Amino acid sequence: MKTLFTTGTIYDGTGRAPYTGDILIEDDRIVDVAERIEAEADQVIDLTGYQICPGLIDAHSHNDFFYDREDAEKFYKPFIEQGITTQITGNCSFSPFGTDEDTPYRDKIGGGLFDALHPGSFAAFKERAAGRLYVNLVPLIGQGSVRAGMAGYDPTPFTPEQIERELTYVREAMEGGAFGGSFGFMYEPDRYAQQDEIIAFAKEIAKYDGIITIHPRACSIVSADYPLLTKKSHLEMGLDEAVDIMHQSGCRLEYSHLIFTGQRSWKLLDKMLDTFHRERKAGSPIAFDNYAFHYGASVITVVFPEWYAQLSKEDAAKPINRKKLELTILMYRKVLGIDWDDMVVAYISDDHPEYEGKTVVQCAEEEGLSYLDMYLKLVDLSNRAGSIYLGKYYNAAIVRRLMEDDLSIFMTDAWVEEKGLQNIAAFQTFPQFFQLAKMYDIPIQKIVRKMTGLTADRYQIPDRGYLKPGYKADLTVLDLAHIKVNEAKPDFRPQGIVHVYINGQPALQDGSYLGGTAGEVVLKTKGTAQ
Repeated sequence: MKTLFTTGTIYDGTGRAPYTGDILIEDDRIVDVAERIEAEADQVIDLTGYQICPGLIDAHSHNDFFYDREDAEKFYKPFIEQGITTQITGNCSFSPFGTDEDTPYRDKIGGGLFDALHPGSFAAFKERAAGRLYVNLVPLIGQGSVRAGMAGYDPTPFTPEQIERELTYVREAMEGGAFGGSFGFMYEPDRYAQQDEIIAFAKEIAKYDGIITIHPRACSIVSADYPLLTKKSHLEMGLDEAVDIMHQSGCRLEYSHLIFTGQRSWKLLDKMLDTFHRERKAGSPIAFDNYAFHYGASVITVVFPEWYAQLSKEDAAKPINRKKLELTILMYRKVLGIDWDDMVVAYISDDHPEYEGKTVVQCAEEEGLSYLDMYLKLVDLSNRAGSIYLGKYYNAAIVRRLMEDDLSIFMTDAWVEEKGLQNIAAFQTFPQFFQLAKMYDIPIQKIVRKMTGLTADRYQIPDRGYLKPGYKADLTVLDLAHIKVNEAKPDFRPQGIVHVYINGQPALQDGSYLGGTAGEVVLKTKGTAQ
């Protein structure tokens, strides 16, 4: 099957200026890219007035946990409708593989965030995923999932024998074509890994020239993972730890979702970027990815102190403990620079949909409660398991700086929720980047490069990210003049995405979603240790 796309504005993924031209694909490959192609084709698609680029690559995803569900399509559809054809998965230390199929800790593999229906080896993952993928997946092995498969959430430091066993799962994945591994130091059980285990894992990845992605211990000026009084902010310390892992292991490093949670963290932008560029200037293989919106997914207990959670109901109700709680939460909020109106309820329980989409302030005013009382009510109603969207990750100036920075690439770090308010990032991230680029007068070729060729280069993804003969026919066609998002409606289907082809098959055509399982598990070309 040959398809000829004619007279489109071509953004080829290199970052060079666009030009008008044609693209010929046959089956799952690009045959030719030129200003004019004279060739017979089974189908000719006129792209006059449209822009065509390589299929967009989501640099940070968790969609490897949804491919084997009966209703899997709904978890991928919004990403395709954004123009995304490939997602890098296994981030934040979580992957659905890297363990034994009969692990007694199956419920811990996803760290409480994701449910691995069929945990097991990387080979089994590849076999099971074949013919079931709606987009391409670029897999990483999560250190937290490996650890959880072996020991659950047990915080006991691993012995040398346990570390060596852990590395057998890493080798199986890397020799099978995984692209690297990930850490998520905010999450159980990854937060319990000691330095010897961490460095051993990263060194094993480095043997295969793999990449490590790191969700740091802190994304704010202070956190619960470091002592309260430190010489540096906790945000900077989290980056320092990641840099140290890179130096000790020799791994390439992708710092996951560079954010500045809470207004007091915003002043650290220059210091953080200075570290990245100083390391890069010294030859270190370090970079980062970032969001398009100013908020992200969090948990209802984000400012709920652990000491209070351990109290009995009787002790919790005592005035002295109530006052201590009030002061503790006030301190958290002031130190972080967030407030009650920065917390938007995503989900409390099936019995309480009335709170979804409202801030704590709005809920409190509707019920005539103080903000603190309303917050505690939401914590109780959700059995401390509710979810929120937390604001003040960024402001407009920070998003612009990160978009323009040469070390940034773009990602969603979002998934379709089964219940409650959806995360806007799962539906509108990449169109939002295009819309912001027009607003800030950032060259579109620079934005496309970050979404395609630069991401492919960073992760060493073969045959994708560029419009070149011989490359996979992953294509996204845009109508940039009519790109539109709607921040007031998180699950809004963005406008301006015209066609999406995945491995030569149309998944979206003329703006209509077609679906199909043309995606594949992409494999790294080097599969042996160096």
